[in-house]
Formats: sequence, structure tokens, C-alpha cells
Amino acid sequence: MISKHINNCEFIKSGAIHSNAPIPEEGKYIHAKEIQDISGLTHGVGGCAPQQGACKLTLNIKNGVIQEALVETIGCSGMTHSAAMAAEILPGKTLLEALNTDLVCDAINVAMRELFLQIVYGRSQSAFSDGGLEIGAGLEDLGKSVTSQVGTSYSTLQKGPRYLSTTEGYITKLALDKNDEIIGYQYIALGKMIDEIKNGSDPKHAIEKNTLEYGRFKEAVKYIDPRKE
Repeated sequence: MISKHINNCEFIKSGAIHSNAPIPEEGKYIHAKEIQDISGLTHGVGGCAPQQGACKLTLNIKNGVIQEALVETIGCSGMTHSAAMAAEILPGKTLLEALNTDLVCDAINVAMRELFLQIVYGRSQSAFSDGGLEIGAGLEDLGKSVTSQVGTSYSTLQKGPRYLSTTEGYITKLALDKNDEIIGYQYIALGKMIDEIKNGSDPKHAIEKNTLEYGRFKEAVKYIDPRKE
């Protein structure tokens, strides 16, 4: 349907007719014109409306269809249930369907939006990987123990910093020098510990075996429990 004004105008031919810019996808440059032209593995991060929680979403997409989804959340107890639903909802959906799917949690929806923008502009982790990454590659971010990489630190002006968790694991002791500065810590590698218990090890033995140290732990003049002292 065309307005009367436009219908009465003279036709002028456009000389600047160019294809869209190609984007890097799995080792090739693709002129993406349809959703099925999009492939790649990448990550998106989003926060919820009150900024209480955050989600890291990893998708592996082949020919516009989500084949693999890793949903990691932090900061909101309800978000973990939303993540469980999103993990069931996302595989099998096209990128466009996923962008317009109720993923329950604000943070997960925002992560999906950010991921969509990245991948349709060719900013994927696998942009220059010939043939892309296999289904299952998303789990590699979690390491051998298949556990999210989470760090938690806390500090007050009155009492200073407390390291509670790092990528290595759950911190049980902080090592302080003569100036009361942190020079190391002791931690339990939770993923490895749980695996040992599942395989039949005595829990106490598993804790002892997977209690490790970081930094100049043995040089400390004082040790404290960061959750109690």
C-alpha cells in the first residue's frame, strides 16, 4: 500500500546497491540474511532490574538453532529456578524465538539480548574457529569439576577485607603477616572433594586431601576464619 503523494512521485533509480557486510562465523565470512545463517558459540551477561542478581549465558548455535545452553546465575535464590527452566526452554529454539521467549528472570532475558547482539554482529568466541566448536564445548568453562567459577570477597571500612571464595574453592583460613595484611589463604576445592565423596571416599579424608593453600600461606604470623573472625 502506497500513499497518493508517493504514488505521484517520479521514480529515481538507486545506484548504491551493496550487500550487507560479511561477519566472521566459524572460520568463514558469511553474508547473514536469515536467522539460519547464524552460527557460533559465545557468552552474554545480564543483570536483573533491581541489579540484585546476574546471569552468564553461554549458547552454542548451529544454523540459527540453539544446540547447547549453559546458564550460570548468582545473587538471587529465585534466579536458580529460572535458570533451570531456561536450560529446558532454550535448546531447539532459533535465535529469534529465544529472543522473544519468556526466560522468567530479568537477568537471563538481558543476557539473551546481549548475546543475540554479539553473535549477529559476528562477535562470537568461535568466530575464527574452522567449523566452530562441538556440542559440549560450553562445559569447558567450568573445568574438570564441572563447577561454576565464582569468587566472593567482602570488606568493611572498620574491619577490612575478607576473601570468602575464589575460583579455586571455599576459603577456610586467611593468612596475615605482621602488618595484618593478607598474604595467602587456605581453601577447599569443593568440586574435587564432592567427586571423591561420590566415589566412596570418607568425607573427612576427602576434605583433608582437597584442602590446599595459595600464596605465602606458611609465612603468616596469624590465621583467621574469614566468616567468623
